[in-house]
Amino acid sequence: MKYSTIVFCTLIFISCTIKKNINANLMVGVAAYTINPEVGAFIAGDAHNRKFTGIHDSIYVKAIVLSDSKNHIALLTFDCIGLLYPTLLEIRKEVALKISPTEFDPSHIVTSSTHTHSGPDVTGIYGPDQMTTGIDTVYMKKLVQTSVATIVEAWNNRKAATMQYAATTFGEEWVYNISELTELDRSVNILQFVDSAGKSIATLTNFACHPTFLDGVSTLVSADYVGSVYKHLDQAIGGVNFFLQGPSGGWIQPEHEPKTFESADKRGRELGVVVESALKSPIKMKGSEILYRSKIFKLPVSNKGFQQLAAAGVVKRNITDSVTTEVAWFSLGTAQFVTHPAETVPAHALESKSYMKMNGPKFVLEIGMDGLGYIVKPTFFDTTAHIPHSEYLTRMSVDSEAGPILMKTIKQMAEEQ
Repeated sequence: MKYSTIVFCTLIFISCTIKKNINANLMVGVAAYTINPEVGAFIAGDAHNRKFTGIHDSIYVKAIVLSDSKNHIALLTFDCIGLLYPTLLEIRKEVALKISPTEFDPSHIVTSSTHTHSGPDVTGIYGPDQMTTGIDTVYMKKLVQTSVATIVEAWNNRKAATMQYAATTFGEEWVYNISELTELDRSVNILQFVDSAGKSIATLTNFACHPTFLDGVSTLVSADYVGSVYKHLDQAIGGVNFFLQGPSGGWIQPEHEPKTFESADKRGRELGVVVESALKSPIKMKGSEILYRSKIFKLPVSNKGFQQLAAAGVVKRNITDSVTTEVAWFSLGTAQFVTHPAETVPAHALESKSYMKMNGPKFVLEIGMDGLGYIVKPTFFDTTAHIPHSEYLTRMSVDSEAGPILMKTIKQMAEEQ
């Protein structure tokens, strides 16, 4: 499928006798818009004062809205380095003006970023210098409006659907943890929504690896290898395809690979083939009930750098000795999801999945609902541990206790099931 300005799909009503594997109450709508920045906008990733000179492949905001007889969720994915929590709050506020809150609870909007390093600065920290924001306020206003439009379109075009899923692994030849070599989650979890003819409406793919093939070497807009995943799956299975970045903090990234578009295309296409192959033998989802909960909480901030950036207006949010963020925990049938509000390490992914007790696919969304730099284990702050790259990773972390607090919060949410 090729995208123009907007893509959205509708699902055809499934008429059938009630069977255990039929999601009779599930309604799904999807939409996608391009969010390409202007030439001259600041690039998020690598260093300050880098600007775009053109577009290699378009980047997108994509929305999928799901509802059953009692509940609903809207999931937005962005091809950007990491959308911040205040922007999510703006999107929720604007959606409430378009769809009555009595019909759709805007607090059920979840965001996730693919973390491409070839997208626009949506955080502010990649401007002309360390103390000057790289945010383009006109672009950010348009990004919010576009995000709202995707949700409204998806909401208005919900139709009946069924779910199926698959799981596999990927990346053995090129994805590495360059901080802790043996700690890695190579799982690929896939959830697909299909119509009555078995055609794909939308597919969610969760995999952990930094999209940094082009980091520092290109001034063209690109979704990096994620763009090639989209391209392959659009052509091979159709529907709207979503990439949900898994925990890749501690630097889960391409290693021993040329930093070229050709390399990004090759590895993204390979991941697309793996997803396509896994979906040739899908498992039908049992049930379609939607359960959703979220928790707003504070993380401590001992990192003076974060406080200074906020005070200077480089990052436009309130950061003092703490910062407010949010985590979502939800399920679709037996598929379970949790968000992490930063780049988190594989240990946080594996622990989060250990709390997911249902027998279905498990999704952990890095940079979900927020983009608070890195959240790493307390051992990274121990200089005697000599963990590679820990000096940088901790410098970009709010606090040594952020990881334990996040995991405690997620465990408490899981136990509320």
